[in-house]
Amino acid sequence: MSDGGSAGRSAGAVFAERVNAAADLLQAGVLAADAARELADRFDCSQRQAHRYVQRAGRDGHVPVPAPSGVFTVKLAMPLIARVRSYAAGSGRTLSAVVGQALEEFLARAHRQRSPR
Repeated sequence: MSDGGSAGRSAGAVFAERVNAAADLLQAGVLAADAARELADRFDCSQRQAHRYVQRAGRDGHVPVPAPSGVFTVKLAMPLIARVRSYAAGSGRTLSAVVGQALEEFLARAHRQRSPR
């Protein structure tokens, strides 16, 4: 299955693009079956997969497009690395998800503390 010419983009961004296209079609009054055919043609995917996009759009409407991700290296104390890895494994989440959430929460807290009230 082609990704519709969006090579290099994450699967989450492709999924969001397709669900949002389905939501646009449904909002324009296109019948679900017709929307699925349009999506299958537009994104070169199966009718079954296109129908799943339409179902999701019908249930949830537009979905947020995830921000692109990148890689950067940091040096951390080995015990901290072990604790983060253990937490990620125990929670069933990826290391990137755990570290990303921790950084988002840290930066939000730092911003609130800096902002005048």
